[in-house]
Amino acid sequence: IPKRPIPRLSCVEAQDLLGHLMVVAARTAKAQGLEDGYRLVINDGKHGAQSVYHLHLHVLGGRQMGWPPG
Repeated sequence: IPKRPIPRLSCVEAQDLLGHLMVVAARTAKAQGLEDGYRLVINDGKHGAQSVYHLHLHVLGGRQMGWPPG
């Protein structure tokens, strides 16, 4: 848990925090049975569709994803 609030990705200063988020996301995906793959999403700011201003990421999986997203 960060010592200070981090409202969005563009405010991150510590790279080790981002690595930790990725590792936890990978563990979460594995625990959810997403062995065939998954997508990680971090929304940043108004134009990035961020609605909760606290740094977090989304683990999306369980179906084939398309490209481009959105």
